[in-house]
Amino acid sequence: MNRSLGDIITAMVTAFHEDGTVNYDGTARLARYLVDNGSDGLVVSGTTGESPTLTDDEKLNLFKVVLEAVGDRATVVAGTGSNDTAHSVALTEKASELGVDGVLVVTPYYNKPPVAGIMAHFNAIAEVTDKPVIIYNIPGRCSINIEPETLAELYAIDNIIAV
Repeated sequence: MNRSLGDIITAMVTAFHEDGTVNYDGTARLARYLVDNGSDGLVVSGTTGESPTLTDDEKLNLFKVVLEAVGDRATVVAGTGSNDTAHSVALTEKASELGVDGVLVVTPYYNKPPVAGIMAHFNAIAEVTDKPVIIYNIPGRCSINIEPETLAELYAIDNIIAV
């Protein structure tokens, strides 16, 4: 598996209209701007992109819009993580079908799973896609930290490529 998604991967913000709806045209313009100015990879719907506040339909539309905006000029990494494994699996499958180049998956938050739960979460997600998976270990937001020993075990999964 190619383990590279680019050299300069930028976490995108999500553009919104004043009424709170997603501004897909603005997001497409931003994606093109970032690529025109040196980014060769974009993360869509990560923390910076308001992932926790977006619906699945909004996320999927954002993935489509950014894929269309940048074409083959940059990779697109889709934020498909959630504290709910089944939800993350479903969103990862849909994003993969759209043609994203990789997925960013947050550590399951709120329920504070034990190591076995973390392993099961990421295994389930990695099994449903042939895309590279980036583990988003963000303890300040999730109140759980994946320890180095657990990360080493997760990294043994072929398509988990980074933290």
